[in-house]
Amino acid sequence: MSDVIEGRLKELGIVLPQPAAPVASYVACVCSGNLLFVSGQLPLEDGKVAVSGHLGRNVDVAAGQRAAELCAINILAQAKAALGGNLGRVARVVKLNGFVASTPDFNEHHLVINGASNLIANVLGDAGKHARAAVGTAALPFGAAVEIDAILEITA
Repeated sequence: MSDVIEGRLKELGIVLPQPAAPVASYVACVCSGNLLFVSGQLPLEDGKVAVSGHLGRNVDVAAGQRAAELCAINILAQAKAALGGNLGRVARVVKLNGFVASTPDFNEHHLVINGASNLIANVLGDAGKHARAAVGTAALPFGAAVEIDAILEITA
């Protein structure tokens, strides 16, 4: 299965980056039983926040979706590292929690987080179909427009 996933990444032109190191008092991933909890990932590209600001103010939905895609790529990078390089161990993405920095009147959070949901499903196939939350917030670390965490079911 790992080869299939790596093939999909290649077809989509996605190169998983080195996982970002935690920037505060937490760890990037925690494995408990058959669940892998991936801490919130920002839209990092080349080690920098690629999409910053607020939806409804200075970031449009398309840019927000790109931010969500980058978060998903970083989730996959963290999971791959935590699973010894084998994304084939992902049995199911159980849930994504998406946070969107936005103005109080912005109401398209669900469309923004679709960027991550679609990417995860395209890479992992049926195992990538998940439950999800998409919520607005006043601000995110480093001014990022989006942050997403994940819960994955894994195999031994």
